[in-house]
Amino acid sequence: MSDLPVSAAEPIFVGAQIYRASSYGSKHPLAIPRVPSVTELGRALGWLPPSRYRSSPRAKPAALRPFHTAEYIAALQAAEHSQQVSDTVRARHGLGTLSNPIHPHMFRRPATSVGGVLFGAAQIANGGVAYVPGGGTHHGMPDRANGFCYLNDPVLAIKALQRQGLNRIAYVDIDAHHCDGVEAAFHGEETVRLISVHEEKRWPFTGALADTAGGSAFNLPVPRNLNDTEFELILERFLLPAVDHFRPDAVVLQCGADALLEDPLARLALSNTSHWKTVAALRELSRRFLVLGGGGYNPWSVARCWTGVWATLCGIEIPDELPGAARRILENLTWNRRAGFLPPTHWYTSLRDDPRHGEIRDDVRDRVQHLRNRLSAEAAAPTLSA
Repeated sequence: MSDLPVSAAEPIFVGAQIYRASSYGSKHPLAIPRVPSVTELGRALGWLPPSRYRSSPRAKPAALRPFHTAEYIAALQAAEHSQQVSDTVRARHGLGTLSNPIHPHMFRRPATSVGGVLFGAAQIANGGVAYVPGGGTHHGMPDRANGFCYLNDPVLAIKALQRQGLNRIAYVDIDAHHCDGVEAAFHGEETVRLISVHEEKRWPFTGALADTAGGSAFNLPVPRNLNDTEFELILERFLLPAVDHFRPDAVVLQCGADALLEDPLARLALSNTSHWKTVAALRELSRRFLVLGGGGYNPWSVARCWTGVWATLCGIEIPDELPGAARRILENLTWNRRAGFLPPTHWYTSLRDDPRHGEIRDDVRDRVQHLRNRLSAEAAAPTLSA
């Protein structure tokens, strides 16, 4: 495997075997296979040849310290080793909870996710596209696990890009849950623009429309049942202008699949074509594009969406009907949290969801306009036009 950066025409896919061998536990929402399903589908469809695939390294503790405290890293490693934590450690660092349980790979798995995004960031230093579906753990805090996230790889990716001398980083997050850990890390930083579209009144209950994180964040909380028509308005009228106006040296996209209709941990109603349109449009706005996974707790929704993300990055036309090898991968998926659940037939036969169009509600229009007004005000400010 070459360590040389690839050209912008050759996206790379960063995966790892650890995602096949590790689980948060059979009753946890992340008990489902995600990265392995995407990897297998990409290979079955002929979209993921060996020349495009990279094995993720595991980040060492020193690589975590630009954001995470040494005390927390040590506690996480010790918990993996002993498979237990004291009440003090649980209260201090959020380990051994229902959301962030003790499990055999609780340090190695997230450290591999961090290693993957750091590898991807290095590969696009001179231009290019890297896809790390195992990344996107945007809730992790400096000294504690939070919201299924033991470490915060988006923060560490952005910091790595900054160390490469890239002065302006745009971070876009379309996960159903607000990126509270990323916002906390870059509060008030003028060289990082955070853009989050997330469900309102949904955990972690942060990211209000008026929350600017000291000027660095544009937060768009959206109501339940957000549809494709509303998302297209958001994409065209707010999200893309917010990135383009910033003139980023690199774009990082957290592409959580929990905003899709079938996800059990959110109440939005998007089809996966909204994600694919976002990926295609953002790729045009920067020479450097790092795409991460994130949330997503329905095994079929995640596999189909994220495989389509890879096809979109590669410029591959997504077929209406899947060949037999790809269908068998989807047919063999199981969902422990939904015993006896029978997926609809098209989850086996196609990657593409039917469009989920609908009316554009006034509150969605009003919130988009509020953020457009803020963009206009910033564009007119002397400090931004200099």
